[in-house]
Amino acid sequence: MHFAFPPRKTSRTPPYVAAANSRKSGALLPRRKAKQLALFALIALGFFYLVRSMFGSNANGSSSVELEEPIPAGTPPVVLVTTFVDGLSEQFKSGVKRNREAYAAKHGYATFYPNNSDYNLGSQPASWGKVPSMRHAMTVFPHSTFFFYLDYNTLILEPSINVETHITDKNRLEELMIVGLPVVPPDSVITTFSHLSGDSVNLILTQDAEGLCQNSFIVRRGEWAKYFLDAWFDPLYRSYNFQKAEGHALEHVVQWHGTVLSKLALIPQRIMNSYTQETHGKTDSLYQEGDFVVSWPSCIRDRKDKCEEDMTAWFGIAESRMEEAS
Repeated sequence: MHFAFPPRKTSRTPPYVAAANSRKSGALLPRRKAKQLALFALIALGFFYLVRSMFGSNANGSSSVELEEPIPAGTPPVVLVTTFVDGLSEQFKSGVKRNREAYAAKHGYATFYPNNSDYNLGSQPASWGKVPSMRHAMTVFPHSTFFFYLDYNTLILEPSINVETHITDKNRLEELMIVGLPVVPPDSVITTFSHLSGDSVNLILTQDAEGLCQNSFIVRRGEWAKYFLDAWFDPLYRSYNFQKAEGHALEHVVQWHGTVLSKLALIPQRIMNSYTQETHGKTDSLYQEGDFVVSWPSCIRDRKDKCEEDMTAWFGIAESRMEEAS
């Protein structure tokens, strides 16, 4: 029996097919080229915008990535935030408020005094309240540039000092920044960035012999600040029950989140956080005449009323200096 075999395929394209393909490709070629050119143009424009966003800056020296909204006239450039806790006497709180308000009035700043009970802290220590209080302050003062947190165990003793010229000015900050410093002393492998522009800094901290200080710190308003405060206050970190609560959580966030570390500047402690007593034999943090802010680091940890006891004599010194400067 014979079977019919199908016609053998040939590599040669029949003339009528070749002619049809030629006419079709001739019609599609310009259209295809046009699409490719348009795609290349879009890619080029996107690349140009990315480079311009990364390296371009406006007249103020700030990055052009985030377009700044116009700041309304009369907006305080700095907001002083102090969070009180339950159990403090009204007399003591009034003394702390007078200290902040006299200073703020002199420099055109604002003050904000929430209570830790304003926030749902659950069973966490009251000291956690400082974190949502900063987020709260940014909502109340949406156009202010810097938010300066001061715990209630601190007093401003040199009213003539201006926060911008003393700390946050770009050139001044670049002079103050301690680069290559272990974030958590004495030998953390995570160190502060060595090449950081002053106008790229969004978080300003000091460090004592035990670690990062969170009783006095400055945050620059912006989307990064919201991210940082939300990360710091993350329920997961609060559930860890760190020995020093928000203090150890801050150290964890800074060391494990490069996004935070890349915006952090550590400055000498006495610039905004002098102590009244040495800690672990460290004497270079002790208060000296003319220092900006003085703090009692252990009084909150010991008991609330000890802050009132330790600070009473200093209220009079602070008030007399405020009067002299006014």
